[in-house]
Amino acid sequence: MMMQKALDVLYPPQCATCNATVETVNGGLCADCWGNTPFIAGAACDCCGTPLPGHEDQDGSVLHCDDCRALGRAWTRGRAVAEYKGNIRRMILALKHGDKSEYAEPAGAWMAHAARDLIGSQTLVAPVPLHWSRLLRRRYNQSALMAASLARTAELPLCQDLLIRRHRTPLLEGKSADQRGEIMKNNIFVHPRRKIRIAGRPVLLVDDVMTSGATLQVCSEACKVAGASRIDVVVLARVAKDA
Repeated sequence: MMMQKALDVLYPPQCATCNATVETVNGGLCADCWGNTPFIAGAACDCCGTPLPGHEDQDGSVLHCDDCRALGRAWTRGRAVAEYKGNIRRMILALKHGDKSEYAEPAGAWMAHAARDLIGSQTLVAPVPLHWSRLLRRRYNQSALMAASLARTAELPLCQDLLIRRHRTPLLEGKSADQRGEIMKNNIFVHPRRKIRIAGRPVLLVDDVMTSGATLQVCSEACKVAGASRIDVVVLARVAKDA
């Protein structure tokens, strides 16, 4: 405790995104950045986490967006920390392409809070995988770093290599939902040596951004085939349709 206080004097805690001095450690945000972070609050889709404008959700009923009603997700429930815009978008881009791996720690803690009602004592946490060639270039999988932070925060078991990508896919940005689905089809499977860990237990899949849900769909399908009892998902950001 004394050592921590001494370190705080020498190196005051800083905002995770703008480096302003803050009172909290481990990824606290300053007041300005907190205000510019589009956290999802209030009514949201129970399956994908997208906010649902116009819904009050005061009676505790389960709400689903039109896409989740129409598509039939392979997972059961989903949560998202924030909308993919503003401060969260800048964080994710810096985490993925700007070598800001330290952003994964607060992000994982936020995700653990967002997914707290999905978590049970037997839940196994697993990240959406990168293809090995992309991992070699980036040097880390941002979803794996966030999954590790979430698992530490929630005191859950983690399996970093539960899922494997067969092929390196083109970037999905700008693709339609159908195109994303076709690109990701049959591209992810459960590591043969990890099937024993997934059989009969719930899995919480972790990713940075959900757009159409195509990647999480194939990940969930792979977990189902391997015998998971239930699959839920949590993402740092959800690309929401304009109202």
